[in-house]
Amino acid sequence: MHKYTEKHVSCPHCGHAISITLDASNGSQDFYDDCPACCNAIHLDMQVDEVRDRINLSIDADDEQVF
Repeated sequence: MHKYTEKHVSCPHCGHAISITLDASNGSQDFYDDCPACCNAIHLDMQVDEVRDRINLSIDADDEQVF
């Protein structure tokens, strides 16, 4: 069974509104997607909370990450 959900987010680079379809069937994921407006990479961190049956999504620009 697939657990799809759609989230609306804003690009951290240009502010463009983006609709992203997330697939929670594989659990938590860390991935990148390109903004269709400015073509910059957006870092997406999807955490699946199975107990509360929700998806927490955080986004940031790659240059804002602290290692």
